Amino acid sequence: MREPLDPWGPSDPLGEALHLVRMNGAFYCRSELSAPWGMTLPAMPGYLWFHVVTEGSARLEAEGATAQLRPGRLALVPHGAGHVLRGEPGTAAPDILALDREALSDRYEVLRHGGGGAPTRLLCGAVRFDHPAARDLVAALPPLLHVSASPASGAGDWVTGTLALMAAEARSARPGGEAVITRLADIVVIQAIREWIEHDPAARTGWLGALRDPQIGGAISRIHRDPGRAWTVAMLADELAMSRSSFAARFTELVGEPAMAYVTRWRMHVALAALHEERLTVAELAARLGYRSEAAFARAFKRVIGQPPGAVRAQRLAEDAALAAYAAHG
Repeated sequence: MREPLDPWGPSDPLGEALHLVRMNGAFYCRSELSAPWGMTLPAMPGYLWFHVVTEGSARLEAEGATAQLRPGRLALVPHGAGHVLRGEPGTAAPDILALDREALSDRYEVLRHGGGGAPTRLLCGAVRFDHPAARDLVAALPPLLHVSASPASGAGDWVTGTLALMAAEARSARPGGEAVITRLADIVVIQAIREWIEHDPAARTGWLGALRDPQIGGAISRIHRDPGRAWTVAMLADELAMSRSSFAARFTELVGEPAMAYVTRWRMHVALAALHEERLTVAELAARLGYRSEAAFARAFKRVIGQPPGAVRAQRLAEDAALAAYAAHG
């Protein structure tokens, strides 16, 4: 009997999407800066950058938007765009990769830079999201997301408390500090996204707006929970007590694509995540996603993802083999 790839208990569709916001950190950096200072961070497509000031201040410039950061404030650059951090407008900002950095581990560094003036301390990181629901959610975010601890923002308690704990860990050299900081960073990023969803009118449009719709959100939730089911427009409409024509029109209006196109795209992104996370053959994955033939699945996968599933699986197996060889000779 075929089992869904994404089983979980009852929840609201938006809550389910947030449940799947699980991050894999690529890079964390603690910066000890002194005026005048500046640095340019490279574009990292598919990643989200976050920045937290624990002492002093910083100016963030990203995709034509700016944010002034001080302790108790958090900024996200959700789409991985290249951007600039500096102490004052106009200060030179060399590429961060050209600056001296001390590697504390393979994913955590300390950067010291500047002219010896007033100090600023920063915690920065680049993280990626592997699940397709998380990627869709992040794609809906604005180019620059800025959250402060002001009472008007509604985020005061969690921002103040969590960022204060991150700052305390960054100042000390206690055992396990890196692990604490990276886990707190994950919490901060998710909380910032929740804050934006709850308070920004832009979160009530597009895919996120569709998740909030009682009927279309219910359809999306059903597709997410069981992507391998033999869905049809008529079946989805019937489960929601809507006419087929009304359901099809409303789904396209809110989501931006027809229901069956969404089903196919969702299946392929779930397949991509599974190929990276599990040791499934292409035939096994095709069967779990409801395809009667491996060839039909492979055609749909290549159309949506841009390369054959066999190539993705071979790349993952090669990476696993390389890691195993490195560990054996390390």
